[in-house]
Amino acid sequence: MSTITTDVLVVGAGPTGLAVAATLAAAGIDVTVLDNQASGDNTSRAAVVHARTLEVLAGLGVSERLIKEGIEAPAFTIRDRDKVLVPIRFDDLPSEFPYALMVSQAVTERVLLERLTELGGHVRRPLTLVDLVQDDTGVTATTEEGTEIRAHYLVGADGMHSTVRDKAGIGFPGGKYDESFSLADVRIEGDLPHDEVILYFSPEGTLVSAPLPDGSFRLVAPVPDAPEEPDVAYVQGLLDRRGGITSPAEVTEVVWGSRFRVHHRVADAYRAGRVLIAGDAAHVHSPAGGQGMNTGLQDAVVLGDALVAAISHGDDAALDDYAARRRPVAQEVIALADRLTRFGIAHGVRRSVRNLVLSTLARLPRFRRMMAWRLSGLIYRDR
Repeated sequence: MSTITTDVLVVGAGPTGLAVAATLAAAGIDVTVLDNQASGDNTSRAAVVHARTLEVLAGLGVSERLIKEGIEAPAFTIRDRDKVLVPIRFDDLPSEFPYALMVSQAVTERVLLERLTELGGHVRRPLTLVDLVQDDTGVTATTEEGTEIRAHYLVGADGMHSTVRDKAGIGFPGGKYDESFSLADVRIEGDLPHDEVILYFSPEGTLVSAPLPDGSFRLVAPVPDAPEEPDVAYVQGLLDRRGGITSPAEVTEVVWGSRFRVHHRVADAYRAGRVLIAGDAAHVHSPAGGQGMNTGLQDAVVLGDALVAAISHGDDAALDDYAARRRPVAQEVIALADRLTRFGIAHGVRRSVRNLVLSTLARLPRFRRMMAWRLSGLIYRDR
């Protein structure tokens, strides 16, 4: 059995794991990343990078590269079909990045991997973690392929079905939505705006429309039983029943589509001795508001900095501080995403009352500003 020694072992080479590793490599910490895939994940669920995430990635030299490959959406609107309920603007936020950047997760992963490589790091793949054992001085990880890795600390960024979280004995309470989610990147003829993300409410349920850099649109909708590969007719039906009415749009092509199910869970702890978790290994929730990958990337930089403090300066308390800061953020993000998802389905009087309440609140500048700060992640600047 071959043995590798390193300061930090990161399990999972998605956006969260790569961002943790890049943060460590930039500080001169020896980091090893392993992933069970032979190559990166070329499919994409996440498609937005918010202002706060761009702020934390700027220090890694990543944000400007992402901006060159994405498009800026300065507005997020909640509508009931054609009726605008809550218009939210990002372009007056006190940030260098006053917009939502529309860019696929595949691009985000590629840019982070390129940066990690420039900093001297790389990903070992395919290697599948099967066990880990802790002692007073470190963690020994074993892979299915027969590789043993000895590290001072181990980071689990290996997704919702995290082996690291399971082997560390960290609970992951919560549940899942009854509905599945249909996701499709489509080409459209019509009046969907190319500088705005829209969350449509309808009696049937919600629909998110988000512009993508290549001129296509990402459409996401919770449905009772989503098809594995949605076709033009299926996506057109969702748009007809849930989107705008007065200016209908025609779906001309499905570039890519899939289905997935969504859980709402937060780990009982983010640290178990020398093992720490981040991203989807620590929290999962509805895609409403586009918060998932962003919360994970913000976890990553905070955790990376905490590990630098622990390894370089003996500040072990920084690791507890990471958990204390980031777990409440995940709980707040899940609550917001859940509200946006459940608010979308209302009928009759409930629908009228919901629309009246939201429209009334939206007249208040303070409410619109609060929503912009929360969706952009700027509210979590100190966390």
